[in-house]
Amino acid sequence: MGSFLHGKNILITGGSGSIGESLTKRAISDGARLIRVFSNDENGLYEMESEYENHKNIEYVIGDIQNEETVSEIVKKIDIIFHAAALKHVDRCELNPLETINVNIIGTKNIAKSAQNENVERMILISTDKAVNPIGVMGATKLLGEKLISAEASHKSN
Repeated sequence: MGSFLHGKNILITGGSGSIGESLTKRAISDGARLIRVFSNDENGLYEMESEYENHKNIEYVIGDIQNEETVSEIVKKIDIIFHAAALKHVDRCELNPLETINVNIIGTKNIAKSAQNENVERMILISTDKAVNPIGVMGATKLLGEKLISAEASHKSN
């Protein structure tokens, strides 16, 4: 049985992070047609581009999921989205709750809305066990991001 990534155009948000890079490696090995790595980490993108320079099917795009216009552009012609972009450090999220809301909730909404507008085949949200019974900002924002994705999925299926 072949991989569901084979021959597909893949978008990985938060693509230069550890999860994003693992997903990139998997997409390469599974024969994705296009891998679009999206991140706000300029240095991380540069390092990945250097490491995977032999793979001409990878695009490296710098930007922020909070920017609705940018997100709308990067989702075009994509079949599958892995949404790994998020603020994940509990202590940083507690100190910066508004930024955490903007990234983990508003950014996720932007991805989900653009995915729906572009009829993306599949969107996979990378979340955390901290969203199960959240006691802090990071877990609460990841839980709300999950709820947004669930709501979008139910609207799409109706």
